[in-house]
Amino acid sequence: MKIRRIVIIAAVVFLVGISSWVGYESYKDYKARVGPLREVVIDVNGVNFTMEYFVNMLDAYTAGMNSTDIYLYGNYIGGMVANDIINAELLRQGAKSLNITVTTEEIEARLNEAQLPDNEAYRDMVRAALLQEKLEKYFGSNLTDTMEQAHVQVMLVESEEVATELIAEIEAGGNFTALVTEFSCNSSIEGDLGWLPEELMPNTSIANAAFNLTPGNISQPIYDKTAIKNIGYWLIEVTDKQDDKINARAMLLGSEVEAERVRAELVSGNFSSLAMNYSQHKSKTAGGELGWLKVGNMSSTAFDTVAFNLTVNEVSEPVKDTSVQTTGGYWLVMVIDSGDHELEEKVKEGLIDKHFNDWFEEWTGNSTIENLLDASKISWAVSKVLQGR
Repeated sequence: MKIRRIVIIAAVVFLVGISSWVGYESYKDYKARVGPLREVVIDVNGVNFTMEYFVNMLDAYTAGMNSTDIYLYGNYIGGMVANDIINAELLRQGAKSLNITVTTEEIEARLNEAQLPDNEAYRDMVRAALLQEKLEKYFGSNLTDTMEQAHVQVMLVESEEVATELIAEIEAGGNFTALVTEFSCNSSIEGDLGWLPEELMPNTSIANAAFNLTPGNISQPIYDKTAIKNIGYWLIEVTDKQDDKINARAMLLGSEVEAERVRAELVSGNFSSLAMNYSQHKSKTAGGELGWLKVGNMSSTAFDTVAFNLTVNEVSEPVKDTSVQTTGGYWLVMVIDSGDHELEEKVKEGLIDKHFNDWFEEWTGNSTIENLLDASKISWAVSKVLQGR
């Protein structure tokens, strides 16, 4: 009996040991397979999103892509998906604060309409799209049919001297629109802007002029140090030549007037120090030194045409270049009319977009967001998606 009892106890201990070992190995395998999927990778105001959710979203976003493209661009797409998850949750929370929600029936109807799979990832994407539409309607409903607006024409010119000459020409009967074609230095903001409310004016300088000028009048030159111009002027000096190469230094200035003034200072000044003070080219920190150049290195035909024909130690005249960008310019604003005016459809759309973006930016700024997805975690998620294809 004693021996039998010992054998039974030994057997029980053995079986418990085996069970524990099997259970431990199974747990390790489960943890290896499931553990990372349960890890929280995004937190938006206390709402958590796991790696599993991220993988499913990444899978949905790349549904129409082949495996090679997913492998090549997966990390880039993963970053976009992470941002969209954050924005969708911010949208949901922000809309809820305005008592705007989306029903299950609305989501299902849109899924059926678009013939999309009925799973969590697609449901959340559809919810975000529907909330966006409802929020746009919400901000649109707050607009009046008419509001104070101004009908303006604008152009940005390179210098105060050019602006003053144009004002005199326009006041003498010159055509503003025709002069825009010749002298405007910013193609994205020029010409007739139509009727616009103050908050849709391109910048504060134009808005102030538009709502303080008497219709029919033109503003004085308005300096804007942040304005981007599609023009610049080079001062180039070649310090050495060798076969088809030149050793050169240069400055890029914002206007012909400024270039002429700086060139005059070179008589008694130092090229390097003047470049550091005035140049708008990236070489300014090196005193304008460009090193040895071949034709095409500067990606500017205007630069090459002059630089490779200069004699050694000769400083060029100002070289006009419309392939570069410089900052700082002078706005001219002409007010055609102003007062209460009916909102045109494109203006309504602009106001809705602005009001929505302002609201969303404020909501985001007041939110607590944590994105724990680094490159290695996104790569792991990409590999999980590829395993399922």
